[in-house]
Amino acid sequence: MLIAVPDLLSPAEVADVRAIIDGAEWVDGNATSGHQSALAKHNEQLPEDGDAAKQAGRLILEALGRSPIFFASALPLKIYPPLFNRYGAGQEFDTHVDNAIRLKRGSDFRIRSDLSITVFLEAPDDYDGGELLIEDHYGVQRVKLPAGHAVVYPSSSLHRVTPITRGRRTASFFWLQSMVRDPEKRRTLFDLDRAVQRLTGELGGKDRSVIELTGVYHNLLRLWADS
Repeated sequence: MLIAVPDLLSPAEVADVRAIIDGAEWVDGNATSGHQSALAKHNEQLPEDGDAAKQAGRLILEALGRSPIFFASALPLKIYPPLFNRYGAGQEFDTHVDNAIRLKRGSDFRIRSDLSITVFLEAPDDYDGGELLIEDHYGVQRVKLPAGHAVVYPSSSLHRVTPITRGRRTASFFWLQSMVRDPEKRRTLFDLDRAVQRLTGELGGKDRSVIELTGVYHNLLRLWADS
């Protein structure tokens, strides 16, 4: 399931994040790569333990906490601290699959990567190329969103970032472990949640059917979720 999260960051929040990260020291993007990714990855990255990544990451985590569509689609249990990368002319990230387990170096924090997230921090008209290509059962999905928008997609999918031919692409990326491991169950809960929200708007929160369907949602979540 691929879900776009529009306006995760406001223009002012994008500007705040960029003010933090643009002047920081960037390093080779393979600082966090596994063996396979290191062969495919050509970009720059903020050191994940640096002050800039931590400060900007907190702003993104706060925005995620305010996003109903993010919570409904991801049902997050644990979120890896946001990382930041940028691609200049000729740089790309060829086809790869994200590591199944992400371990934060120097700590005991680890997650199973169920979902990957990219938060776009550059206006799409400011660069050419740099599309996020995600392969799923319906073919290849091409994603290039406005600054402040995000996309959530399966970490198990084959995906890549196409070469930059003009300008620079800046983004945040990270992974999460969902409370609901099975993607089909997660999709069912997301579809049910959207239907309940729509009916609540049409019928009101006190309608008997709305209350019963809300109960079905929470009972399924109770049945399927880990905590």
